[in-house]
Amino acid sequence: MKYIDIQKKTDAELAGLISENRETLRAENFKDKFTKKASIIRTAKSVIARTLTEIEARRRNQVVK
Repeated sequence: MKYIDIQKKTDAELAGLISENRETLRAENFKDKFTKKASIIRTAKSVIARTLTEIEARRRNQVVK
């Protein structure tokens, strides 16, 4: 998911996106090493990071105004 797509989402959608990806990450981490998919873990981590970055940017912009 690109950052532009994340910027268009509402705060509730962002919270849902974070919880969904954290659950995916948790599920992948508990698999044994032969069935883990590194690409799924990497993608989930990047989506979580981008989403948290957008939430923090919105919070900072709200405080400045």
